[in-house]
Amino acid sequence: MRHSLLRGALACLLLTPVLGGCVLPPSGAASPPTVEVIPADARALVYGRSAREVLEDPQLRDKVRALFGADWGPPTPGGAGKLTLAAPQYFELGGPLRMVRIGAANYIAITGCAPQACAGRRGLLLIREGGEELMARLDDGGFSHHHAYGPGVVGGPGGAGVVLESTLRALERASGGTAFPRPAP
Repeated sequence: MRHSLLRGALACLLLTPVLGGCVLPPSGAASPPTVEVIPADARALVYGRSAREVLEDPQLRDKVRALFGADWGPPTPGGAGKLTLAAPQYFELGGPLRMVRIGAANYIAITGCAPQACAGRRGLLLIREGGEELMARLDDGGFSHHHAYGPGVVGGPGGAGVVLESTLRALERASGGTAFPRPAP
């Protein structure tokens, strides 16, 4: 009898937070970082003058492919990728290369979109000075996919979304409403 009372009390203690709706915030939840758009200079062009050149730069090529993983190539039925297009297609219509400061670090910011669906298939790539850390956001028809590569990426792997969202807002403020290129009519 005593054991069943102990088990009942233990079960009650364990189930009370679940049944009562006790929710704890995730440990290490990322808060939005301070992002500042800074004047672009020669550092913005160190890997190329366009999104295409940057994606193919010999210093970055392998890192960019590792960043996007299975999403780098075209989607295949039953494949591992999550996107409707290959990652490079989200940068085919590239915007200007810009510089942003996130905290104390400077990044090259590259935006682009898929010409056939610019409003719904957009990309943002951030490359930290030195090229060892990369983050990307690919918007795919209403869904955002976040990618992070490198040691010590701002916000860690789970925080890339917060950093990328803050960067998009800063780029939009600096460019009068949209951070992405607009296709010609």
